[in-house]
Amino acid sequence: MGSANKTLPLILLLFSDLFICQILSEGVTKEEAKHLRDEVREMFYHAFGGYMKHAFPHDELKPLSCGGEDTLGGYALTLIDSLDTLALLGDRENFSASVEWIGKNLRFDINKTVSVFETTIRILGGLLSAHLIASDYNTGMRIPSYEDELLHLAEDLARRMLPAFDTPTGIPFGSVNLMHGVDENESKITSTAGGGTLTLEFGMLSRLTNDPIFEEVTKNAVLGLWARRSRINLVGAHIDVFSGEWTQKDAGIGTSIDSFYEYLLKAYILFGDEEYLFIFQEAYRAAMLYLHNDPWYVEVNMNSAALVWPLFNSLQAFWPGLQVLAGDIEPAIKTHAAFFSVWKRYGFTPEGFNLATFKVQQGQKSYPLRPELIESTYWLYKATRNPRFLDAGRDMLASLQYAARCTCGYCHISDVEFHQQEDHMESFFLAETVKYLWLLFDLAAGPDNLVENGPYPSKKYPRLLPMLSWCHLSPSTEAARDSSTTNISESLTNTDAKILSRSDSRKSRASGLIKGYCPGLTHAQRYGISYVASDDSPGEESSSTEPDTVVQNSSTALMVSNQSSDSPASDADDDHKPREDQRAPQLDDETSQIVNVTSKEEV
Repeated sequence: MGSANKTLPLILLLFSDLFICQILSEGVTKEEAKHLRDEVREMFYHAFGGYMKHAFPHDELKPLSCGGEDTLGGYALTLIDSLDTLALLGDRENFSASVEWIGKNLRFDINKTVSVFETTIRILGGLLSAHLIASDYNTGMRIPSYEDELLHLAEDLARRMLPAFDTPTGIPFGSVNLMHGVDENESKITSTAGGGTLTLEFGMLSRLTNDPIFEEVTKNAVLGLWARRSRINLVGAHIDVFSGEWTQKDAGIGTSIDSFYEYLLKAYILFGDEEYLFIFQEAYRAAMLYLHNDPWYVEVNMNSAALVWPLFNSLQAFWPGLQVLAGDIEPAIKTHAAFFSVWKRYGFTPEGFNLATFKVQQGQKSYPLRPELIESTYWLYKATRNPRFLDAGRDMLASLQYAARCTCGYCHISDVEFHQQEDHMESFFLAETVKYLWLLFDLAAGPDNLVENGPYPSKKYPRLLPMLSWCHLSPSTEAARDSSTTNISESLTNTDAKILSRSDSRKSRASGLIKGYCPGLTHAQRYGISYVASDDSPGEESSSTEPDTVVQNSSTALMVSNQSSDSPASDADDDHKPREDQRAPQLDDETSQIVNVTSKEEV
C-alpha cells in the first residue's frame, strides 16, 4: 500500500466461504492464469534485469535511454525496494546476492537531504522485510551467513531521521539531512500522509531493537495530526508542523492524505494497539459520510464539508483494498468498478480525472506505473473470487505490456490519452505494481508463494503485511483445538512484551494465533471474524435503514458504520457546522452516472 505499504502493510482474510469457488473468469482457465502469472514474472525480470545492467547502483532506471538516476539518496533504491518481491518469486540466488551486497556496501552517513516519508516506506521498509525473510528458516529464503546487517542499517537510518520529529506538534518535517539533521531553511509545511505514514516501519523497528523511541515518535505524530482534526473528524492535506495550523484544508482520500487512513488500520492489525483502531473507526465513518459520493469520492472543506473538488485522483485507488481489510466489501466493489472504468477508457488511470467534465484533468494526464488499483483488484479477488477482478487484472497487464514496456524496462506514461512514454521507472513498479499482479494470477492458478502458503505471523513481515494470513482463536476454541496441531504461533517475544506493556491500550495479538491455513475450523474460527448486524442502542433511533456492519473477532469489533459517530460537530459554530445540503455532496445526475457501476450482478 497508498503507495504506502506500500510496504507494509494484513491479515484479516475478510471473505466468507460462500464466496469461495473454483470458477475463474470466462475465457481465463486455470492454465491461462498460470501463463499470465509467468508473463508477470517475465515482466519483473525484464525491468529488474534492465535496472541491474544499466542503472545499478543508482536509485532508479531510465528505461528508454537505458541509464540510471539518483532520485532519493543515491543508495540503490530500486534494489532495496525489490528485495521482498525477489523473495516472493522464490529467487534465492538474486535475493541472497542482493542482501550480501547491501550489507557490505550500503552506508547512510552521507550529506543528502531526503524525504522522511519516501525513505521510510521504500528504504526502511525494504531493509526490515528483507532482514526478517533472510533470518527466518520458515521463509525458505534464510541466508546462513546473514548476521543482521540489514537490521543494523535500518536502525542507523531511522536514528538519522529522528531529528525530523523534533517539532512542537510532534509532526515531523518532510525532509531531513542524513548527516546534519533538519536544515534551518527546511519548510515547516508537511502533508498529512507524510506525517502519518511511518508507524508500521518504525514500530516494527522498535520491536526488533527493543528501543521504544521509534514507535513513540511516529505514534505521537499520528496523535498530533488527529488532535487537530475538524469537528466533523476530517483532516486536511497540509499542516504547519510548528503551529499546528492547517495550510490546506481540503479533505479527501487521495493525494497528500491517502496512506494516513491506510496505516491507521494496518497499525492496529500489526501491533494490536486499539487506539489506532478507534481513530480509524472515527476517520472512516467521517470519510464515508462526507467524502463518499457513491461510487466516487470527492474533496471537501474539512470544517464545513462543502464540496471543493469533484476529482478522482489515482492515489484514491487504494481505498477499495483498504475497505476489504475493514470488511466493507459492497462499497469497495462499486468504487473499484468506477475507478476501473477510467482505466478502461484510457488504458491507464491518469493522475487526475475530473468528475464534472468527464475528462482527464489538465496537468494531471500521466500514469507513473502506480500500483494502487492493481492492489485493490488483488484484494477484491482474494475476498470474493468474483471473476470480474481477474478480468480487470488481465486488462491491466495487457495495458502495461502494450503501452508501457520499453527498451530496458517499463516507462512512465506521460499522457494517458496518447500513451506517450517518459524515460523514468519508479522503484515501486517492481516493489508493488508487478508484485500485486503476480499475486493475483498466482492466486487464480493455485497459489504457490510464501504469502499465501507461508506459516508466518504477519507481524513479523511489515512489507508483506497486507498479504499474509493469520487466524485468531477464542479462548474456548483454542482450548478445544486438536492437540496434534503443531503449526501454532509463538507467543510475543520479550521485546514485544516490553514494548506492548507500555500502554494499557496495547494488547498482545499473538496468543491464540494459528499460522497459515487452519484445517478443521469454520470460517469464523479460522479468521476470528463474523458478520452480524448491530442492534440500535436502547432508546436511540437509527438514522439509516441499512444496518451497520460489524467485523468481530475474539477480542475486538471493527465497526463499519453507515451513520456518523457522535462528534463535537453539534457544538460547532455555524461557520464550521456542515449544512444538510452539504453532507455527502452530490454531483449532478449526468456526472454521477458517468459509468454504470450499480450492476445487480451477484458476487
